[in-house]
Amino acid sequence: MRKVWLLMVGAFTLGLDAYVMAGLLPVVAKDLGTTVSLAGQMVTVFTLAYAVSAPLVAGLLSGVRPRVLIVAALAVFTLGNGLTALAPSLAVLLVSRAVAGAGAGVYSALSTAAAASLAGQERRGRALALVMGGMSSGTVLGVPLGVLLADHTSWRATMWLVTGLGAVALVGLAVGLPEVPAGPAVPVRARLGALTDKKVLPVVSVSFLGAVASLGLYTYLAPVLDSSGGVGESEVAPYLWAWGIGGVLGSVLAGPLVDRTGRVVALVTGIISTLVVAIGLLPLLGAWAFPALVVWGAAGWAFQVPQQHRLLALSAERGTVALALNNSALYLGSAVGSAVAGLALSAGLEPRHLPWAAAAVAALGLVLHLFGLRAAREPAGARAYAGAPRA
Repeated sequence: MRKVWLLMVGAFTLGLDAYVMAGLLPVVAKDLGTTVSLAGQMVTVFTLAYAVSAPLVAGLLSGVRPRVLIVAALAVFTLGNGLTALAPSLAVLLVSRAVAGAGAGVYSALSTAAAASLAGQERRGRALALVMGGMSSGTVLGVPLGVLLADHTSWRATMWLVTGLGAVALVGLAVGLPEVPAGPAVPVRARLGALTDKKVLPVVSVSFLGAVASLGLYTYLAPVLDSSGGVGESEVAPYLWAWGIGGVLGSVLAGPLVDRTGRVVALVTGIISTLVVAIGLLPLLGAWAFPALVVWGAAGWAFQVPQQHRLLALSAERGTVALALNNSALYLGSAVGSAVAGLALSAGLEPRHLPWAAAAVAALGLVLHLFGLRAAREPAGARAYAGAPRA
């Protein structure tokens, strides 16, 4: 498991970079002379590039050693963040976010598969939780600090911090990451077949809807809190901490639960249900939304651990491709969610109404999940793998 910790360091930087922009939208918009909804599209292009790059590289470069690709992806990610810190205009900013997103997408997919491979099947859940925990830790520790740094200096200083952390992680992985066993080569037809696989597609679709609801809404958390509870720009940091703390708890606890019970389907059902309730309560709680934010963060981050574990069990022969598709769905959902939310705000929708729309999308994901189980005749307590212990 020590080898997995190296991969978690890179995931920490990804978590910081992917979500710190949500707290910086107002200051970035002001600095570049644009609107918050347009500035929010930098989150959209980051996540869209993330979504496209993961399955593309996982398929086209399946014969390249995973260690080389992991290090190269983190280098591209770090370069994109450096360009972001220097961006003089919104157009350059969007291009730089796309570069960073492409590197992040490849790193995330390959590091997840590498963690599962290095840990072995009996500790796969803990390994996946460590990588997800790295991303959530980057959020809970890094995002509020990044926002605080931006308040006292500038948003560009925050991006230089992200760039520096990426460089440190890059050196650590280049020096300390061992060779990772490569997965079997997956033919083009098999890669395309994953898109229509009756077992894989429903799981990936639920991940997409969960991301539209959770990550898409998080992009505009600052205006939502301002609209529903009068929380100003300088008061957002504690709320980001609450969401991030929940994320760390959720991602850390999900892994051991998967390994001990193996009941990944039941866990997914409970997590999505919790997500619907937590998000739906936000507008009603206003400035007192801390408990809902903790639960929302926990459910949102815990969700992907059983999803990834289930995909590896359902599609063992092309597990890396299935994970890449799931990561793509996750960040494509974030891109779609942030883009649609930005358009809705531009059209005049009150930010305080966004959580209810997001809760409706999450509820749709729950319905699709349950319908998929019924169609596949898979019991709700189905286990992740044959050797899972009894609950």
